[in-house]
Amino acid sequence: MNTLNRIEGDAVLRGQAQIWRYIYGGFDAMAIRCCVELRIADIISNHGSPTTLSEIAAAIDYPSINMDGLGRLMRFLVHKKVFDEMHQLENEDREGEKAYSLNYCSNWLLFDTNVTLAPMVRMRTDPSMVLPLHALSRSIKEGGTSFKLTHGEELFDFSLLNSEFNTIFNEGMACTAKITMDAIMSKYKNGFLGLKGSFLDVGGGTGVAIYEIVKAYPHLKGINFDLPHVISTTPAYGGVTHVAGDMFKSIPLADTIFMKWILHDWSDEDCIKILKNCRKAISKETGRVIIVEIVQHSTEDDYFNDIRLTYDMVMYTHFSNGKERTESEWKKLLNEGGFCRYNVIKIPAIQSIIEAFPQ
Repeated sequence: MNTLNRIEGDAVLRGQAQIWRYIYGGFDAMAIRCCVELRIADIISNHGSPTTLSEIAAAIDYPSINMDGLGRLMRFLVHKKVFDEMHQLENEDREGEKAYSLNYCSNWLLFDTNVTLAPMVRMRTDPSMVLPLHALSRSIKEGGTSFKLTHGEELFDFSLLNSEFNTIFNEGMACTAKITMDAIMSKYKNGFLGLKGSFLDVGGGTGVAIYEIVKAYPHLKGINFDLPHVISTTPAYGGVTHVAGDMFKSIPLADTIFMKWILHDWSDEDCIKILKNCRKAISKETGRVIIVEIVQHSTEDDYFNDIRLTYDMVMYTHFSNGKERTESEWKKLLNEGGFCRYNVIKIPAIQSIIEAFPQ
């Protein structure tokens, strides 16, 4: 076989292997979900040292643990670099037995920690969220979101009618809010210090984000604004007032408006409507809107470029007309919404900060 044929043969095999990975890629997510449901990361963390399979099984504390299945799950997750594996050499009884430890990946699956992605794992792998992916081709042929084609309701309406899913959804959003807020707080310190008066979080969910801000900057008066069914589940936070309403109808007056991962859920027309309501709620001279969203097609390569494109597919399948936008698309929306000036500030997260000013 000549060199050209060998290179072409390798390329064909790589292409085949790539498709096999995509076919079975769903197992990655479901193995992570299984790990979260069994609290394996927390078991290892609580143990305080590399943990054997039998010790993990004992901590799961179920009478009929399938040790073969658990072992194969851990082998898979080690291969995926979710956990690290070593041979236990502490004493003769455990010599040579495999033991597992946390790493930078599995640390994100802990429940008993300040920042975690475990609730997001539960939310994104929930059957209500996974089933609509089977309707992707139908939505492309017929129009409409895959979520509505599957459930008969758009996601937010479905959430309103299903309290258990509403809780799972809000917990998933709350955990990512905390992670994103840590990134924002690390890069936007001077921005918050320069603000005064009332600080309104539009679509603030359970209030995690606004609480983090007013806790660090108590000179700001925090207002968490969301739909009534969301506000009804929010806990009390010092320095934060919860207000129920509809951002499409009106937004309470404020000195500064904050929106984190809100506009990507909506069409251009809806975004312009929301932005116009924001414009009415702030001072033309001193007001600003702080938007936290993905800005697509970044010229800088980073860890999150691939997931940003994936999120655009999430928007397409789960939200009516939702999308992730390029900077030029954001500029057009802001101008039509009444904001003639903006800044894009990169942060160590999937999203960026977009500061928007009415003049």
